[in-house]
Amino acid sequence: MDTTPDISAAVRRLYDTFPFPPDPLSDEPPPGYNWRWSWPDAYNFCTGQKPPKLDIRILDAGCGTGSSTDYLIHLNPEASVTAIDLSEGALKVAQERCRRSGAREADFRHLSLYDAAELEGEFDLINCVGVLHHLPDPIRGIQALAAKLAAGGVMHIFVYAELGRWEIQLMQRAIGLLQGPQKGDYPDGVKVGRQIFASLPENNRLVKYEKQRWAGENQRDECFADMYVHPQEIDYNIETLFQLIDASGLEFIGFSNPGYWQLERLLGKAPELIERAQGLTERELYRLIELLDTEITHYEFFLGKKPVNKIDWSDDRTLLAAIPELSGCMHGWPSQQVFDCNYQLLNLSSAEFEFLQACNTKTVGEILADVEMGLDEVRSILSKQLILLTPGKI
Repeated sequence: MDTTPDISAAVRRLYDTFPFPPDPLSDEPPPGYNWRWSWPDAYNFCTGQKPPKLDIRILDAGCGTGSSTDYLIHLNPEASVTAIDLSEGALKVAQERCRRSGAREADFRHLSLYDAAELEGEFDLINCVGVLHHLPDPIRGIQALAAKLAAGGVMHIFVYAELGRWEIQLMQRAIGLLQGPQKGDYPDGVKVGRQIFASLPENNRLVKYEKQRWAGENQRDECFADMYVHPQEIDYNIETLFQLIDASGLEFIGFSNPGYWQLERLLGKAPELIERAQGLTERELYRLIELLDTEITHYEFFLGKKPVNKIDWSDDRTLLAAIPELSGCMHGWPSQQVFDCNYQLLNLSSAEFEFLQACNTKTVGEILADVEMGLDEVRSILSKQLILLTPGKI
């Protein structure tokens, strides 16, 4: 039996009751900088180079209360932004959020991901964060979005991982059992869940996990409801995640936190095990890593629609001819101590600092003629997402 309409209605009712995310509205642009929502930085991560154009079309698929939409508008001043969501209540908050922050007008639509075909044209960047895992049929959802992605475009996706959400799943089921026929009454579910946590022993695993990971944000009922009384959730592991990706027909470009997916992070003290892992496929390696580090609660990654024109800058002549410019990911500039795209503190060498100061007009070769630095150091700066490169003439 197809229960999709009933499930979609239940999800809509949850977010009409508890609009999510409950980020406060502000009369200023959104704080901080999420590079995944910046077209130049996201495109650079996916392809190794600055995008050829900035006047693109962006779709925020499942925008909720508009926190992501607000960032997408402010970080991409030349782009046109469309935002869709199933919840009318959340959309009203999203529109007010963007009005208050001074964001230029976006095209807000009350629309399910399933019905993305109703949107005009195609999009160069599609953002879909925290949505697919709440669909009754995520494959149908991702295929609907993939059909709206322009050739050479990229899609940014965030879905839940099952291993790090095991305790959450248990609490969801416990609340459902205690609610009985009142399941679907979301305020009652929040009340029941809070009573459970308040009653369990301090050393209870569910209590400890909640306090360690989520207690701060879950003080807000909207967050608690989204986590513990959601009517629809599908959690993934690497194997099921790639089934979803393969069904999209798009190219997997990579996880947006590549450092997490390095086996040396976990088994660096055992080089013989690292050597054994050389025979694994990429997906088997990802699976091994998540099995050894079960704290992962979500996957965040990029997909692309061919042809995605990539460059790896391994050829010295090509790199020397490239024109570098500073990335918006870098915070605290100009200084030899800056924060990178993940807000990690970096101590730049004098040569790196001098190189970055010379960016934006000269080629890499022209800068290196005056700066005592090698091409490997340039590649290191690029890998830290401190610069964007535009190919030059060789």
